Amino acid sequence: MFKAGPVSAIAGVFATALMVLAARSQSTGNASIAPPPTPRQTSSAPVVPLNPALPTVFIVGDSTARNQANLGWGDHFAHFFDTARINVANRAIAGRSSRTYIEEGAWNKVLHQMKPGDFVLIQMGHNDGGAIGGPKARGSLKGLGDETQDVTLPSGRVDTVHTYGWYIRKYIADTRAHGATPILLTLTIRNIWTKSADGKPQIERDMGYDAELDQLAHEEHVPLVDLAQMEADRLEAMGPEETAQLFPIDHTHTSAAGAELVASCVVRALREAHSPLAAYLLP
Repeated sequence: MFKAGPVSAIAGVFATALMVLAARSQSTGNASIAPPPTPRQTSSAPVVPLNPALPTVFIVGDSTARNQANLGWGDHFAHFFDTARINVANRAIAGRSSRTYIEEGAWNKVLHQMKPGDFVLIQMGHNDGGAIGGPKARGSLKGLGDETQDVTLPSGRVDTVHTYGWYIRKYIADTRAHGATPILLTLTIRNIWTKSADGKPQIERDMGYDAELDQLAHEEHVPLVDLAQMEADRLEAMGPEETAQLFPIDHTHTSAAGAELVASCVVRALREAHSPLAAYLLP
């Protein structure tokens, strides 16, 4: 039904060993806003050179969009497009938050390639609930305001941490300053289920950022493409057991088949939102 890309032998053994444990933990609905560990990177998808004569759609995100070769939805995105008319550049990096993607210089690298007429799909949040200090400092402050908090990192460097909204606004402003179009995406769905009032299983549809993204979209006049609801509808129709096969390691990271499903949901959400990117999609 879906195209399954190459997965490393190490990742395959690891996924199989954790299948039962992951399925059990996901069925309980016991989840935290804290992100799961960043998957071990044993393979990577190739970076395709960009044709400077074409517009480019950049994907800026975390491991849900790029996680080893073919395990993020961004690696399954290009085949939906007419790549003779547009470049598709997956620049997501596993383990990054809205804060660390900027702090580590990844965002500046995207800006260096960006030009007028390009598009930027911005999907950040899965790692923003992590610690703001300590050895894995990647979290952002909750909210949309200008509040800051200084933290001293293990290296001794003092880092000024901003709110989630501050970082997202920076992505938007920088994108526009380069003459490109920013597009916000709601977050991919986690495989966490509860029972509704009538006893039917329902999947988590919002891990805590949808309201903030909606407010940012309205205040900044940026399109918000609701991938989350599109994906949740698909997974609920499949049910918990079939959905569990698409999340072999934990409640956040998909298999290649799961990544293909998410990519198709992004495409459908773009069409239904009447995004200008829809003009570049294959029929």
